[in-house]
Amino acid sequence: MTGGIGTARGAALCIGAVLGPGVLVLPAMAVRAAGPASLVAWAALLCVSALIATSFATLGARYPDAGGVAAFTQRAFGDRAAAVVGCWLYAAVPAGVVAGAIAGARYTSAAVGASQAVTAAMAVALLAAVYAANLVGLRLSARVQLGLTGVLVALLVVVVTMAGPRVDVGRVTPFAPHGIAGVGSAVAVLFTAVCGWEATANLSAEFTHPRQVRRAAGVSLAVVIALYAGLAVCTVGVLGDGAGDTAVPLMRLLAPVDRPWASGMIAVAAVLFTVAASVTFVAAGARAGMSLARHRVLPAALAVTARDGEPRRNVTVQAVGAAIVALAAAFVPHVVTVETLMRLFAALLACVTLVGLAAAVRLLPLPRQRTCAAVAALAVAVVAALSGAFLLAPAAVAVAVMLRRRRTPTPPTDPPSAGTEKARQDALSGLHAHPLAVLARLR
Repeated sequence: MTGGIGTARGAALCIGAVLGPGVLVLPAMAVRAAGPASLVAWAALLCVSALIATSFATLGARYPDAGGVAAFTQRAFGDRAAAVVGCWLYAAVPAGVVAGAIAGARYTSAAVGASQAVTAAMAVALLAAVYAANLVGLRLSARVQLGLTGVLVALLVVVVTMAGPRVDVGRVTPFAPHGIAGVGSAVAVLFTAVCGWEATANLSAEFTHPRQVRRAAGVSLAVVIALYAGLAVCTVGVLGDGAGDTAVPLMRLLAPVDRPWASGMIAVAAVLFTVAASVTFVAAGARAGMSLARHRVLPAALAVTARDGEPRRNVTVQAVGAAIVALAAAFVPHVVTVETLMRLFAALLACVTLVGLAAAVRLLPLPRQRTCAAVAALAVAVVAALSGAFLLAPAAVAVAVMLRRRRTPTPPTDPPSAGTEKARQDALSGLHAHPLAVLARLR
């Protein structure tokens, strides 16, 4: 069933999916890992990003389905592989949401000069707002999300425009202080910055015409590459090695500018976008959990919805997971850092992307399409390998899913649900609905 999304709205939604809260901190993390050689990591990943975007857009145009990567995985490799992909996405939500909340809180605290205790309280408040909004029910319109995406794009344009004239080529030396290993580490953490292209596939069923999927992917790809490239060059050329010492790199890029509104603007935009992105991300994770429960991958009780169709049990489970992650970040801050959470998030999503690209190799009909997907899959496999010990997380999830599927091989034909028919149909749409796909259906 086709929807009413055109090229412009689809491109804006995809841009919002890729330019997530991670953009607030990832450039500095890359410099800390590789120094100026982080530019090499950026260049490599942006090239890979183009291949990923092309492959998922082609898949989405050929097989329109709101289930996205999980639906393609099911078509190519069967139910068990799709269940693993769905659980990887489900497990990634708490890590990503907590990392985003901490990053947003740091920007706000830096703007007002708050203490660490206040920063922690702000992070808790952001998490509480995100999960409370989902417990009440997701009624955020696509227009609001598109507006917030516009704010983020405008913010990055302002940062690059103001910081660009102060780029000093002398800051690129020494170019690779941490060697090739540092570049590899930067690639692993930066993969989060190019995740989100699966949104093109998830939104495919919402476009007015299938060919608009490719057009939206092309427009969003051009915008994302331009913004990320400009931001990477400015981070290295203006802040140099000092970029790795700050938790608020965008604010530091504007620090020398005699405009008192600059830091406040970035702080407000960071909070707004963090909350909006996290609300839809949690909503999608909860709906994925409901579908996973229907397929007996998660406990059957999580397939039950409220009378209004909201999957509040899944939201509660997600909130408990986020609380555990947040407590770990509070009590062992030197171990569970924003960078650690981003790397964990990246490892899980790298595995999701890898399986999705493998499905593209199997499903796409033309040799050039399969070649594009195969090259992208090989590159993502290298990125996944660079995640090192963080790969234990997706491995553990996969083992747990396989063991549970072995114990309960037959899914029920009539899922226990107290929700509405719409909620039941949402559960049938696939093992995962991307946040932007959820949002598009609520327009």
